[in-house]
Amino acid sequence: MSPPPAAAPPADTHRPSLEEVHRSIAVPVRGGLWRRLFAFAGPGYLVAVGYMDPGNWATDLAGGSAYGYALLSVVLAASLMAMVLQALAARLGIAAGLDLAQACRRKCPPAVNFALWVLCELAIIACDLAEVLGTAIALQLLFGLPLIVGVCLTALDVMLILLLQHYGFRRLEALIVALLALIAGCFLFELIVSHPSLAAVAGGLVPSPRIVTDPAMLYLAIGILGATVMPHNLYLHSAVVQTRRFAEDEAGKRAAIRMATIDSNVALTLALFINGAILVLAAATFHEAGRTDVAEIGDAYRLLTPMLGSGAASLVFAVALLASGQNSTVTGTLAGQVVAEGFLDLRMPLWLRRLATRALAIVPAVIVVAAMGDRGATSLLVLSQVVLSMQLPFAVVPLVLFTGDAKLMNGLPTPRWLHMLAWAVAALVIALNAVLLAGLML
Repeated sequence: MSPPPAAAPPADTHRPSLEEVHRSIAVPVRGGLWRRLFAFAGPGYLVAVGYMDPGNWATDLAGGSAYGYALLSVVLAASLMAMVLQALAARLGIAAGLDLAQACRRKCPPAVNFALWVLCELAIIACDLAEVLGTAIALQLLFGLPLIVGVCLTALDVMLILLLQHYGFRRLEALIVALLALIAGCFLFELIVSHPSLAAVAGGLVPSPRIVTDPAMLYLAIGILGATVMPHNLYLHSAVVQTRRFAEDEAGKRAAIRMATIDSNVALTLALFINGAILVLAAATFHEAGRTDVAEIGDAYRLLTPMLGSGAASLVFAVALLASGQNSTVTGTLAGQVVAEGFLDLRMPLWLRRLATRALAIVPAVIVVAAMGDRGATSLLVLSQVVLSMQLPFAVVPLVLFTGDAKLMNGLPTPRWLHMLAWAVAALVIALNAVLLAGLML
């Protein structure tokens, strides 16, 4: 008598994304709060990278040079909205044990899931394009390399990612934190030498009616808000929180959600400081000197040293830009892996995944820079942000929906007050992106 056939696995079984590091970092059950928080610290900083990538620099520079400190309130509001959505992403990964891409595969019809995957891949390519151009601009400013050569050199960072992955996820997180600290240190130096008015900075944190009544100012404010939430960050955060080996009972998950939220909020506060520092630097250096037209990263680099009287000002600015581009490269790689594995359960060598994504970013960058010169890079940078804006609703809406589903969330859905706040944030971010997109297309 032949043995009965093996039972088919349940339809909802799944392999975790980033399987090689899944639950690889222990979270102590006993010990003080600080010890457990330290074990959980890391995913939030990977996410924070996306909020200070090269794609955001031009907007902050333009806002500070044109309107002084007035748009600081917009930077603050954008950061607070980001904290809400990233907290939901972390909750999804911990409570449901799914990243956002896996949740889409489980809950959406196949055709919808495939469409969401295509849109997300386009967003990751657009984000990678911003990283390519930011790194290339930094290499040009620091070493005088032609922009097209810098674009091609960015392909070499594949080896950096492979090396980091080989030595473990905790070391990768340590590098991210170190580069963030370098960026923060660079801008702390810039703030010291630029001598901003503390009273003006405090006043800029209070929203001004002029932001709404001045069309040009409103447009810049929408640009700052609309480009804040990066779609790939929501996929990435819901996956990387699962690298922690926390207790999987209800109490353990609740504690993990609290720690992940603290980690995320602290890291995004650092991102708030850096974005605010870029705007404050532009306000103190350019706006107060009557240079209200500085919007290009290259122009800011060339003007900082003569206007501040510090020979290191421009160099430090370019170093921070290079660190920002390299940081974004690491997180973009991980997000691409999460999306491919989550939506399609597609497993491929990391080097192949990285080369494919980077090639799709390098090719249009090379073509545009070769055809239009260095100025074409800025236009392409803006276009990459438009593509990200178009994809945003297709990440935010599923996230808010899924985290409100008690069954999917294993009895730990988003509290009602937070769920309503998340819908309000989602509606505002989507509306602002729609206005920004319409303005850019007119």
